Amino acid sequence: MLKAYRTSSIDWKPSPVVALATSADNSQVAAAREDGSLEIWLVSPGSVGWHHQLTIHGNPNSRVSSLVWCCTGSRGLPCGRLFSSSIDGSVSEWDLFDLKQKVVLESIGVSIWQMAVVPIKHQLIVAEPGSQHIGNGCLNDKFNDTHDQESSDSEDSDSEVMHENLVTEDRRVALACDDGAVRIYSISDSFELIYYKSLPRVSGRILSVTWSHDARRIYSGSSDGLIRCWDANLFHELYRSTVGLGGLGSGPELCVWSLLSLRCGTLVSADSNGSVQFWNGNSGTLLQAHSNHKGDVNALAAAPSHNRVFSAGADGQVVLYKLSSEAIESSDEKSSEMIKKWVYVGYVRAHTHDVKALTVAVPISQEAPLLDGKVRKVQDGKGNKRIRRKAKPIDFSYHKWAHLGVPMLISAGDDTKLFAYSVKEFTKFSPHDICPAPQRIPIQLVRSAQVKQTSLLLVQASYWLDILCASIPDVGSTTFAGHVATDLVARVKSKAFRKIICSAMSNSGQLFAYSDNIRLSLFELSRQGDKSLWTVKKKQLPQNLPSAHCMVFSSDSTWLMIAGDDRRIYFVDVCSSKLLHTFIPCREEHDEDESPDEPPITKMFTSSDGQWLAAINCFGDVYIFNLEIQRQHWFISRLDGASVTAGGFPPFNNNVLIITTSSNQVYVFDVEAKQLGEWSMQNTFTLPKRYQEFPGEVIGLSFPPLSSSSKSSSVIIYSARAMCSIDFGKPVDQDDDSNLVNGQVSMLQKSQCSANGKRKHLSIDCQTEAKHMGRKNFEFFAFRDPVLFIGHLAKHSILIVDKPWMEVVKTLEAQPLHRHIFGS
Repeated sequence: MLKAYRTSSIDWKPSPVVALATSADNSQVAAAREDGSLEIWLVSPGSVGWHHQLTIHGNPNSRVSSLVWCCTGSRGLPCGRLFSSSIDGSVSEWDLFDLKQKVVLESIGVSIWQMAVVPIKHQLIVAEPGSQHIGNGCLNDKFNDTHDQESSDSEDSDSEVMHENLVTEDRRVALACDDGAVRIYSISDSFELIYYKSLPRVSGRILSVTWSHDARRIYSGSSDGLIRCWDANLFHELYRSTVGLGGLGSGPELCVWSLLSLRCGTLVSADSNGSVQFWNGNSGTLLQAHSNHKGDVNALAAAPSHNRVFSAGADGQVVLYKLSSEAIESSDEKSSEMIKKWVYVGYVRAHTHDVKALTVAVPISQEAPLLDGKVRKVQDGKGNKRIRRKAKPIDFSYHKWAHLGVPMLISAGDDTKLFAYSVKEFTKFSPHDICPAPQRIPIQLVRSAQVKQTSLLLVQASYWLDILCASIPDVGSTTFAGHVATDLVARVKSKAFRKIICSAMSNSGQLFAYSDNIRLSLFELSRQGDKSLWTVKKKQLPQNLPSAHCMVFSSDSTWLMIAGDDRRIYFVDVCSSKLLHTFIPCREEHDEDESPDEPPITKMFTSSDGQWLAAINCFGDVYIFNLEIQRQHWFISRLDGASVTAGGFPPFNNNVLIITTSSNQVYVFDVEAKQLGEWSMQNTFTLPKRYQEFPGEVIGLSFPPLSSSSKSSSVIIYSARAMCSIDFGKPVDQDDDSNLVNGQVSMLQKSQCSANGKRKHLSIDCQTEAKHMGRKNFEFFAFRDPVLFIGHLAKHSILIVDKPWMEVVKTLEAQPLHRHIFGS
């Protein structure tokens, strides 16, 4: 019987999203948050939750105002180079290989409101028959092959036998500046922007800027309610248009927040009046105006075919406009003339706060190829190379429209959420919540060696660490577990209010460490006798250690392994404060004096006997180190082209490494033998469909502690939405289509409320549930509230750290939108 304890006392305050951008190959979405961090999400319909590939912690004092992705390659990555502008007037490039924010243009003295790169030129080439989409950087040959159920216009379909090559000749970028000027820079191969030209300064602030599709014109929108068209070669004004028509009426300023130039020559504007207007881009005449928003319109986006335009703003709505043909009869002749108009289709309101950004992306079949361009496959132990076939998607809303090569719209804003919508069937299906737990707080659970029946939680906030004491109630033989109360033991704030990048706590609970973007710090936690007073003492670390991307203590708490931002792994003895060894992760044997050239390490796991260290880079490669002989033992390339989402060495076998991937697979490795384990050889490619369609991305594993009386071969795999119990000692039973995870109602989801509204205690009886569901393995339990962490307290009890989302919303600085309920 597995008993579940809960706590919701963790402070969790995610940061709003201020900008979105899609990569040059349409396969990745970058999301910039208000706290200076940047997230990279891989667009994939293969699972219910998208894959959060990496996070780069930028300067929290430099707020990002816009993001642009230039198709100029970087380190061979097909996604291109990512740039951001800032309110402080600087421009940065986000290095996705080194995970660093690098300033390429120092502050120009005025705020930069928006950036725009010269549009990508597309060169069509004939595709070979039967060509397949193999990953990021390769466009699908059936980009728009899905039938458009909202329209029969011929513009909806692109050619199915053509590929698009990205041609990068023009590297100019335009900056909309607060002093009324549009400054143009050239993107160089080095980490800097080269000044090119400035357009004549105008009255008001330049808030938005975009290029025409042929890059011959530049359009700028300002705070005086004017749209100006500029010759991009002669740098003089061609015309100006006034947007102050209709809408909510003009105030002290009429701000043009966003501009969008379409291939057909139409220019779209969004302003603070709540209006979305369509203009003739050549003459500046108004074609149509729509006032469907009840507040500022902040963002615009277009479908790849440019026959649909989306707008979003301060009212939380995302609105669709569509280009349609209309017949007008002639009075002189019995004939009709076809004209095209932009018509309002409908809106969707998924956000509770202002929507700040929109972008369009295209789902991919697998993630980016390795940097060397090779596609590797995993051997099944019999010499046969196998790749998991994509399972048929289960029948629920997201999988009805999220298909390969079919574009989707992404929105984000002050409520910190990201939502995905079907571009072609926008009003038919509900939006998909990409990240149910945005900016999930890193949490670690250890059983205290100083106090019995007590566990310690290390909670990493942005600028401090909280150590909480969780006292487990004695529930005796009752079948219900309890709600765990937590007490704050200690709070350690970062020096100079620097943002904390990573942290770790020893299994004994006596040591913990963290790293900001400057240096590492190590502390000792102790309790004075039987008193409730806890003390924190700082300990010394070796000099000249770099800041870290991640860190982990050995099982016996004597060593601290640090994955530095210089792409080396440092092996430190915490007792003597000496550096014992430095590892350089590599694919093959090489001289350790060479400079490291592998991607940064972002995850590390150690075995309980202290022999093995598994280090995983941000792209999913795995490096195994033997700590006894201090040498790299094995290298495992990306599995099925997917990233590693979670992993660990189970206590029941120190030579076994279990990892989960973003393609919803579980791999068991025999580390000592350097091969797939027997379980993976038999089951990895035939996992139940209910697991392959796991609701949400897997974010962690939890193993039951090793017991002297019995050994457990089970593990709990969990996401923010559900958890799954896997027993490697039991057979993997398949399921039928009528009994899938999204149709299950587990005991966790059946949590009822008492008369006073409080949630009753919960209990999970795995045997009873398995008997009821007719299964013995891969049991699922869905969650009602977003889950941040799950960890074993004992062999038959777990602690679930969750938080009702509406409680999180109340802590956000921005107020939710007020919606009047008629009749109330």
